[in-house]
Amino acid sequence: MRLKQVLQDFLQQADLLLLSLCLISTAYGMVLIASATRYTGSFRNLIVQGVATLLGVIAYIILSMVDVEDLVRRWKWILVFNVGFICLLRTPFGFSDNTGNRAWLKFPGIPFSIQPAEVVKITFILLLAKQLEWTWQERRELRSFRSVLPPTVHLLFMVGLIYVVSSDMGSALVYVFVFICMVLAAGVAWRWFAVGLGAGAAGVFAMYKLGLIPSYMINRFHALFDHSFQPLVAGWQQTRSLLAIGSGRIFGQGLFNGTQTQSRDPSSLPERHTDFIFAVAGEELGFVGCLVIILLLTAIIFRCLQVALHARTPFSTYVCAGMAGMLIFQTVENIGMCLFVMPVIGLTLPFFSYGGSSIVTLYAAMGIVSAIKKRALPERRRRRRF
Repeated sequence: MRLKQVLQDFLQQADLLLLSLCLISTAYGMVLIASATRYTGSFRNLIVQGVATLLGVIAYIILSMVDVEDLVRRWKWILVFNVGFICLLRTPFGFSDNTGNRAWLKFPGIPFSIQPAEVVKITFILLLAKQLEWTWQERRELRSFRSVLPPTVHLLFMVGLIYVVSSDMGSALVYVFVFICMVLAAGVAWRWFAVGLGAGAAGVFAMYKLGLIPSYMINRFHALFDHSFQPLVAGWQQTRSLLAIGSGRIFGQGLFNGTQTQSRDPSSLPERHTDFIFAVAGEELGFVGCLVIILLLTAIIFRCLQVALHARTPFSTYVCAGMAGMLIFQTVENIGMCLFVMPVIGLTLPFFSYGGSSIVTLYAAMGIVSAIKKRALPERRRRRRF
């Protein structure tokens, strides 16, 4: 009876529209994954994605019923979790990809690897939102150096930790964009963006001069501005992606019929079920198929922003802004990467790309947004927060 009551409360109060958009996107993504992995003759990726989606929906339901403002009161434990989980990458459970990024954990008995930076994004958003709310309560502004410094130190600590432990610059950049969206929602003075941009540029230049940026990463940026640079090395992945998307034209070559998507040739579209799933849609379903992906992700992002506008507290507004920022950056970067206008930094397309930890984390994030909507201000008391 207790379970039945919980489900009834969920159906009455949770954001079912947001959940529906997520499920439609995931179902679409699983069709693309099925096509992208058909040449292997294995259903493993599809099964793992299905199991992860089920776990994600359970996480969505549970977190929809939780008051995250009560949860974040244990912020010290959350901070310990963030640091400890990322540091696990330096234990025997951590392993590297072919670029040398030690960004994944593999535990016995779990059918998919876990990316700590992916999971910690959610708890980072909660902690940063609480930090910004404290600043707002104490100073009623985010304009002075003293008010801007603590959240900035928090960001730099997390980005530095991720890069030092795992060398995963792609995930670190997501944190930076999330931070920007959240401090914008909190009303930070624009002059601090100019300061941050200058400091960031100086930091990147110093890292380049000191040889702290891997050569493969430098080559990827070089290929971005000069497509003739190393077309078979640094620019190979994006060249194949652009060819796949272009060959699909308006309606595509047909599902399960893409020239590169269905090819066993190693020189065909790489990472087609993860990083370049958008290229699979472009080749097999054409411009129309790609447009549907963009519309679905845009609808999810706008739903997060709509909940932010109607949130009960500044904390809730900042959380929703952070969740939207996470989706915006990953969507723009992944699609731009497939179109050869953004560098390859290993970010997947939300809800569409294969990835167990990614799917569970995304549904958990949207469950938090659903919980915030459940406790939104009544219509008569709503006001614009950012």
